[in-house]
Amino acid sequence: MRIAVATALVLLAAAPAHAELTLCNRTSYHMDAAIGLEKRANVTTRGWFAVEPGQCKQVVDGALDADMVYVHTRTPPVYGSSPTPQDGEASFCIREGSFEISNARGCPVSQQVRFSAARPSDTPKGPAVNLAEEADYDDAQARLAGIQRLLVIAGYDANPIDGVPGAKTTAAMNKFLADRKLPAETATTPEFFATLLDAARNPEGRGFTWCNDSKYTVMAAIGTIEGTATIARGWYRVDTGQCVRPDVRGDAKKLYSYGEAVDSTGRTIKNGDTVLAWGGTTTLCTRDGRFELSDHKDCAARGLNSAGFADIDLTGKPATTVRFKEP
Repeated sequence: MRIAVATALVLLAAAPAHAELTLCNRTSYHMDAAIGLEKRANVTTRGWFAVEPGQCKQVVDGALDADMVYVHTRTPPVYGSSPTPQDGEASFCIREGSFEISNARGCPVSQQVRFSAARPSDTPKGPAVNLAEEADYDDAQARLAGIQRLLVIAGYDANPIDGVPGAKTTAAMNKFLADRKLPAETATTPEFFATLLDAARNPEGRGFTWCNDSKYTVMAAIGTIEGTATIARGWYRVDTGQCVRPDVRGDAKKLYSYGEAVDSTGRTIKNGDTVLAWGGTTTLCTRDGRFELSDHKDCAARGLNSAGFADIDLTGKPATTVRFKEP
């Protein structure tokens, strides 16, 4: 299976202005961003800029002198497949760590990623590129939705993820802080998202976790029972030696788990004629790319894939871990 990425986010655009460039994250996801600045025929790329939900970060010092601005963003594996567009108009060079590449077309294809064009909007503080979800959060809502999302992944029921304060979010936050013996003011500090991300990556404590003990990257999907429907969601990337907590909605007593090994291009790895996968006998629909599906009848007839998911009983278990191991 080749993993395609859905374009759940939009870049809000307007006329450019000449001043310092700011990148604003109005999504519920922690973002690591790289920018591309095109001037005549040359493109310079810079990164990585960590931008938390609800945060604006200056990414260009001094006047913005570019004919075109491009943006590439990525999210930590705890979120599953990237929610940001990965099929932008242009491919430019990047590196790991802090970088600035003056000739961003002059590297091997293996060192390039897709960037999306984004004309900065003109704000009182200068030009800004806004990363936005369909929910159209403002800064405060994006921050709270980002906190809700990571609390849910860490095993605390802060649903729904909507950026709206409520009793469930407050209870989940208080429980999270109490479990880690953290003072209440921790939630207002700049380091709070790092604390939440660490908790989401940590397989200990409450909730359901996948851990990858194989030598391959695993793309995983989960099924949860919500009311009378079974909702399948994927894909979550679980790298070798890493653990990921998927988004488990509500106080589930049972869920379904599936994972399959993929190579560096996203194609499934086979053991002979059989896909190297970890699942079971419950058939649920899936599709290439990010998905959320509630109808699991006639998957193929509707242009969908299907997979056999394993039944996971969570009754009386505050923590459950499924480990992907090679046969």
